[in-house]
Amino acid sequence: MKWNNLRRSSNVEDLRSQSPLRGVGRSKGGLGLLLRIVPFLLKSKIGRIILVIGVFAYFLGYNPLTLLDNSIPSSKLASSPKNDDKSAEFVSVVLGQTEQVWHKIFSEHGLTYVEPKLVLFRQGTRSGCGFASVQTGPFYCPVDQKVYLDLSFFDELKNRFHSPGDFAEAYVIAHEIGHHVQNLLGTLKKSHSLKSHSSKKTANSVQVKVELQADCYAGIWAHNLKNILDDGDISEALNAANAIGDDTLQKQARGYVTPDSFTHGTSQQRMAWFKRGYQSGKLSACQTGI
Repeated sequence: MKWNNLRRSSNVEDLRSQSPLRGVGRSKGGLGLLLRIVPFLLKSKIGRIILVIGVFAYFLGYNPLTLLDNSIPSSKLASSPKNDDKSAEFVSVVLGQTEQVWHKIFSEHGLTYVEPKLVLFRQGTRSGCGFASVQTGPFYCPVDQKVYLDLSFFDELKNRFHSPGDFAEAYVIAHEIGHHVQNLLGTLKKSHSLKSHSSKKTANSVQVKVELQADCYAGIWAHNLKNILDDGDISEALNAANAIGDDTLQKQARGYVTPDSFTHGTSQQRMAWFKRGYQSGKLSACQTGI
C-alpha cells in the first residue's frame, strides 16, 4: 500500500504511554504482595481506610496494584517501543482513508458519516464496553464509537497467524471500521435485538452475519483504494481473513471444529465476503441477511 504521502487522521487517541488499568496481565506480583499486606492493613484504623480507598479506586477503574508491583520499572510502563511509532503512523493513515471513503459513500446515499475514534493502547485500558486488553484483540465498541487496538496484535498477526504485510493490518482496521458503519446504519442495534431473543446457537449465527458484513465493508473500502494498492495487497488481506476464520482457529486449537459455536464465519466465508465487497464496491452487495 502506497501510504507514506496519504492523509493522516486526527481521530487517533494514543494511550500507549499510560499504564494498564486494573493490572490485567501484570498483576501477579502485585496481587501476591496485596494478599500479604491485607492482614497487616486490617490491624489498624488507618490501614482499613487505605484498604477502602484502594477498593474504591479499583471500581473507578484505577489500579492500586501498580503501586505495589515493583517488578516492572515505571520507565518501562511509560514508554512504547520505537518500532511501534511507524505502525501507529500507518494506523493513522488507514483510519484517514476509511474516513474519506465512508464520507463519500454515505454522502452518495444521502447520509452523514460520523467519524469514529481509534484508541491505541498497550496491555490494557478502559472502553465503553468494558476492559480492553491485549488478549481481547482489536474490537469496536458501539457505546463510545471507538475502535480499540493494541499494536502488539500486528506482531501476533504476522507470527501466530502467519499473515504478514501492511495490508493484512489495514484489513483488520477496516473490518473494525465496518462495525462502526453497521452501528451508524442501525445494523448492530438490530443484531443485538435478534440475539437477545434467541438461543445461543441462533445468536452465534446472527453474529457470524454481522462479522461477514464487516468483512464485506472492508472489501468496499479496499475497492476505493485501487489506485494506491501495491501488487499483493489484496492477497495479504485474504490471507489474514483465511487465517482468522473460526474453522481454522478451532482446528489449530483443538483439532476439530464445532460449527454451532462459530461467531465470525469460516475462512472461506470471510475471504468470499471480503472479495464480494472489493469487487462490487457497493453497500447493496453486502447484505448477509441481518
